[in-house]
Amino acid sequence: MLRASLRDLRKTLAAETPDAAEHAASLYPSDKIANAAVVAGYRSRGGEIDPWPLMERLAKAGARLALPVAVDRDSPLIFRAFAASDPLAPDAFGIASPLPEAAEVVPDLIITPLLAFDRFGGRIGQGGGHYDRTLALMRARSPVFALGLAYAGQQVARLPLESHDQRLDAILTEMAYIEAEKDL
Repeated sequence: MLRASLRDLRKTLAAETPDAAEHAASLYPSDKIANAAVVAGYRSRGGEIDPWPLMERLAKAGARLALPVAVDRDSPLIFRAFAASDPLAPDAFGIASPLPEAAEVVPDLIITPLLAFDRFGGRIGQGGGHYDRTLALMRARSPVFALGLAYAGQQVARLPLESHDQRLDAILTEMAYIEAEKDL
C-alpha cells in the first residue's frame, strides 16, 4: 500500500514538473563528472525521472554508458554497454535492455530510480530488491557510487531501513544535488 501511494505521488510530480530531468542533469556537480568512467542508468517508466539527460552529459565528458539487465527475479542485475542507437529487447521483467551481444561492463556510477528517499541515503525502490542485491555484490568487489535520481517531492524525513538495504551516496533532484549524510 505504501509503494502504491508513492507511485501515485511520483506520477503526480512527473506531470507537474515535465522538465525535471533536464534541471536535474544541469545540477550534477561538474567536479563529480570526471569520476565516472562507466555510468549505468535505467529506462524510465511509471513516472520515474528520466536519467537520459544526465547520461548524455556524462557521455559527452567521456563516460561509457550502460543499462541494467534483469536475468531473473532473484539475481543481481548485470550491466551491458549501451548507446542511444543500440537495439533493445525485453529482459526478465519486460524492460527494454541491451541485447546479450552487448558487452557486460562494471559501472562505477549507478543511477538508480526510486519511490522515496531521505537525506541519509535511504531509498525505497520498487520492492524487488534488485538494486540492493546488485549494490551489495558490487560494493564487496570494488567502490561504486550509487546516485538516486528523484523528484524533490519524493524526499521523506527518515526511512526505516533493514540490514540488507543499500544506502545511496547522493541524490539528484530537479532542485538540488544532495550528498547523503552519515547517521548520527
